[in-house]
Amino acid sequence: MLFDTFSLRATPLANRAVMSPLTRNRAIGNIPNSLMATYYAQRAGAGLIITEGTSPSPNGLGYARIPGLFNDAQVAGWKQVTDAVHAKGGKIVVQLMHTGRVGHAANLPAGAVVLGPSAQTCPGEIFTDSEGSQAHTAPRAMDGADIAATIEEYVNAARLAVAAGFDGIELHAANGYLLEQFLNANVNQRTDGYGGTPEGRNRIVLDIARATTAAIGAGRVGIRLSPHGAFNATGTFEGVDEQYLVLVKELSALDLMYVHLLDHSAMGAPPVPASLKASLRAAFDGPFILAGGFGKASAEQALTAGQADLIAFGRPFLANPDLLARLRDDLALNQPDPSTFYTPGEKGYTDYPSAS
Repeated sequence: MLFDTFSLRATPLANRAVMSPLTRNRAIGNIPNSLMATYYAQRAGAGLIITEGTSPSPNGLGYARIPGLFNDAQVAGWKQVTDAVHAKGGKIVVQLMHTGRVGHAANLPAGAVVLGPSAQTCPGEIFTDSEGSQAHTAPRAMDGADIAATIEEYVNAARLAVAAGFDGIELHAANGYLLEQFLNANVNQRTDGYGGTPEGRNRIVLDIARATTAAIGAGRVGIRLSPHGAFNATGTFEGVDEQYLVLVKELSALDLMYVHLLDHSAMGAPPVPASLKASLRAAFDGPFILAGGFGKASAEQALTAGQADLIAFGRPFLANPDLLARLRDDLALNQPDPSTFYTPGEKGYTDYPSAS
C-alpha cells in the first residue's frame, strides 16, 4: 500500500509516503533560497513533502537560519521551492512553526521578542550564530493582545502560503513549540481562558485552526500533534489522553486536510500508547498520518492494519533523496551525517547521492 496513490482531500498524491518536516537551518536571513529549492526538488518523489518549521511571525524565529513566511521576500523564496517541487510532480505543504519560548534574542530580528504562554524559561541551551550556545531567553507571558496578534499572524502566513504556491499548510502543535506550549499542562501555567483546564489549553490551537481554515479552506490545513512527547521540556501530564481526544474530535468537525501524529519513542521519548493512537484515529474523520521511526515493513504493516492512511519518514528522506525508489527496490539506504544537520551550505544537504 505504501506505493499506492492516495487522495488527500482534494490533493492527489503519487504514493502514501510523506516527507516529515526536518529543520535544516539553511535559510540565510530567514529567507528560503535556491539551495533549499534544490533540496526539496530532489525529494519530490514523496507523495507529500512537509517543509521544515517555518515561522509565521518575527517572534517565532527562535532558531538560527530557520525560514519565515510573513513578508514578500519569503514568499518569493518559497515560490522557488514550490515551483521546483511541482515541476517534478510533487506536492508540498509548509509547516507553520512558531518557536514560542524556545529561542534566544540573538536569533530574532530587530523588534521581535521571545513569547510563551507563561513566563517560565525553557530549560537547556540553544545555538546562536553570533554567541554560540546560550541559555534560552526568558519569554514574555502572552497577554490577550499578543494572542490575538499571533492568531492573525497565522492567518496571514496561511494566505501567503497559497500565494507562494503551497498545496496547504501544517500547523505545528508538537515538539514543544508555541502551540504545544499552550497544550501542555507542564508548560502552560495560565489561569485565564487560554489555560487552567483542558478546554482552555486547547483553545488557541482551535482558534488558529478555525481562523486559517476560514482564510484558505479546510482542505488546505493539516496539523501535527505529539501527545506524550518530551521535546523542549514538555512531557506527559495528568489527563493528556482525554485532552487530546477532545481536541481531535473538535478538529475533525472542521474537516481538516489531515491529522499528523508523531510518536517520538524512537528518539527516546515515552511512546504514545497504542490505545491513544487508535482512539485519535477513530476520532478524526479524515486522512491520518503516523510518524516515528518507520521503515518499509513497519509502514506497510501500519497501512495494512488501517492504523493510518499515510506514513511519514524523517531521517531516511534527509539522507536519501530517492527514498521511494530505494524502498521499492529494497536498496541500501544512505546513512545521515548528524554533524551537518543544522550547518549552512550544501554539505550534508543536497550532496547525498541517489542510487542511480
